Amino acid sequence: MPTARANGIQFSYLEAGSGPLVLLLHGFPDTAHTWDRTMAELASAGFHAVAPFLRGYHPTELAGPYDSDTLGNDALGLIEALGGERAFVVGHDWGASAGYSAAALGPERIRLLVTLAVPHPRSIRTTPRTLWGFRHFLRLRRPGAAAWVRAGGMAYIDELWRRWSPAWKDLPASETAQVKAAFAEPGCLEAACAYYATAAASIPPKLPPSHRKDIAVPTVAFAGEDDSIITTRTYEKARHCFTGSYEVVAVPGGHFMHREHPEVFVPELRRVLEEAKVRP
Repeated sequence: MPTARANGIQFSYLEAGSGPLVLLLHGFPDTAHTWDRTMAELASAGFHAVAPFLRGYHPTELAGPYDSDTLGNDALGLIEALGGERAFVVGHDWGASAGYSAAALGPERIRLLVTLAVPHPRSIRTTPRTLWGFRHFLRLRRPGAAAWVRAGGMAYIDELWRRWSPAWKDLPASETAQVKAAFAEPGCLEAACAYYATAAASIPPKLPPSHRKDIAVPTVAFAGEDDSIITTRTYEKARHCFTGSYEVVAVPGGHFMHREHPEVFVPELRRVLEEAKVRP
């Protein structure tokens, strides 16, 4: 598996194709394998698709810190390490948070930001629905959270997938197999939980400095129509966080829309990337 050094640590990544760089950032509980079908489609469309394993996720180096600004700088460092002066950045879940940070910290390095399942964090308001939906932040920030997940045979991983994509009734075990394999590696699950321990000093989490800035990079936000936590309207309300162009694309599925309905998501992603590719 290829590796690249960025922001002080060694990243492992999956890649396919050649052409303009598309950096694909995964979330939790997930790995870079979440982008397998997306990578193949982007490669066939003339893009260089690269999906790194985020810091702490095996086989990338086990190293903190795990705050969003650090993750954003990881993305910017990877763009440089992979030889791209500018890149398209696509992020899901924690990858979306990293994307928002990267766009604020290094807008000159990003041609287009695409996020999935997470609207700009500054737009999320505290309501009974969001407090209940974000309860995993409290569960995963507790001391011993990783041991608790492991002691339960990692059934909590499947529970989260089902909770966050409630319309996906036939979720196959293969969807979480790669995640569980990664979390079985020493320290990986502890690192994944550390993301939440870092962020969840309060609910909703306290915004890192980069999330307090407006984003000038053209942005497309994908919203799952069946998301059990975040409604499409929240993405629309996030427009005030962007000074550049901003588009909301609603697609069927929940939090894991790109896995649940790739036949809808992937063509839409190709569309927005191809439209952005011809812009100056």
